[in-house]
Amino acid sequence: MQILKFGGTSVGKPENMHIVAKLITRDAESKIVVLSALSGTTNSLTGIGESLREADKEAAKKKIDDLKAHYDNFIPALLRTEAKREEASAVINEHFEFLNITLRISYNGALNRDILAQGELMSTKLFTLYLQEQGVKARLLPALDFMRTNEEGEPDIPYTTERLTELIAAHDGVSLFVTQGYICKNHNGEIDNLKRGGSDYSASLLGAALNASEIQIWTDIDGMHNNDPRVVDKTFPIAELSFDEAAELAYFGAKILHPASIWPAQRYGIPVKLLNTMDPEAKGTVIGKDTISNEIKALAAKDGIIAVKIKSSRMLLAYGFMTKIFQSFEKHKTPVDMVTTSEVAVSVTIDDDSRLPAIMKELEALGAVEVDRNQTIICVVGNFVAQKKGIVNKIFSAMTEIPIRMISYGGSRHNISLLIDRADKEEALKRLNSHLFEF
Repeated sequence: MQILKFGGTSVGKPENMHIVAKLITRDAESKIVVLSALSGTTNSLTGIGESLREADKEAAKKKIDDLKAHYDNFIPALLRTEAKREEASAVINEHFEFLNITLRISYNGALNRDILAQGELMSTKLFTLYLQEQGVKARLLPALDFMRTNEEGEPDIPYTTERLTELIAAHDGVSLFVTQGYICKNHNGEIDNLKRGGSDYSASLLGAALNASEIQIWTDIDGMHNNDPRVVDKTFPIAELSFDEAAELAYFGAKILHPASIWPAQRYGIPVKLLNTMDPEAKGTVIGKDTISNEIKALAAKDGIIAVKIKSSRMLLAYGFMTKIFQSFEKHKTPVDMVTTSEVAVSVTIDDDSRLPAIMKELEALGAVEVDRNQTIICVVGNFVAQKKGIVNKIFSAMTEIPIRMISYGGSRHNISLLIDRADKEEALKRLNSHLFEF
């Protein structure tokens, strides 16, 4: 069994859905195809929810009508026969009837989650209708029937395995299934979503639940690149990455993959391929247990970083000081990215400042606190990168004209991280690209 996930741009136009249909029917291997919402739909649904929350029903109605017009234009370009077009229109009308009902009821978080689920529900139903029109024996498997989170909000993989196995067995002779990414039910049976990583996360969870032969993530770029192609002119796709390398890159800013989508595949040892819907013959990137090469693989940058420095002479030769600092971040559920220490100071970085005032109030009891905003973490990722001779010299040579606020070195065998001012990010990526990679 293969798991194939297609993102919003891959299904965002009728002609793109036609391409996806050809890709998934190239061979007879059993597949589950995971689809995102049509590109732009989730943003529109989010906007509808925001207008409802603000009690601006007129604005919400306009957004609903604009989105409905998009789907009304999408259907005749997707489907060939009048019968299927009518069937598709009936399906879409049902979903927009629900959206219009939301104008007449009280807004709450549960209703908003229902609204956000509509995008994936519509895209998968339209795509399944197209497959059936083409004579493809495919079945829709609603994710709400098998994807569930537990009381902690974490995916319940054993439940998914049990339910999905039963559902697949009920469709004897069918080898191609379509389902939704992103959406699920929570432990209360309410419609919810996976938040972190969305459809990528769904695909990885399904791969783990079914012990799939591989997971394919199809996007509009040919694999993970060695640097940000939006910033740097010369980049190239990376042929292979280990799970650890991919997780580092995803966490520190590589947009093609969300870090949450790595661990289920890694836990069950299922290879992940990053492929290009618009260029299916491109080799893309393979992520697996091991990587042969001991070279530097890529750079990634994470914006929106806040550096917090705690300085106190009480820290000198004292034990328990560090514990008190990290207990404050833990208490306020704020993850820390980087950590550096000296005899009398500790610097950490965070990417969420929503609870920073409360954290600072506690930290000020321990010492003087300084905060630097608008920072960026740049990470250099590779296999045994910290042990590679000369790599540190190359990094510092590239950064001679750029001030470095913090350095994290040796905490991971796959990552060297630098904290710089956001204004220096683009220049830093360009300089590191020319110093660390050969073209």
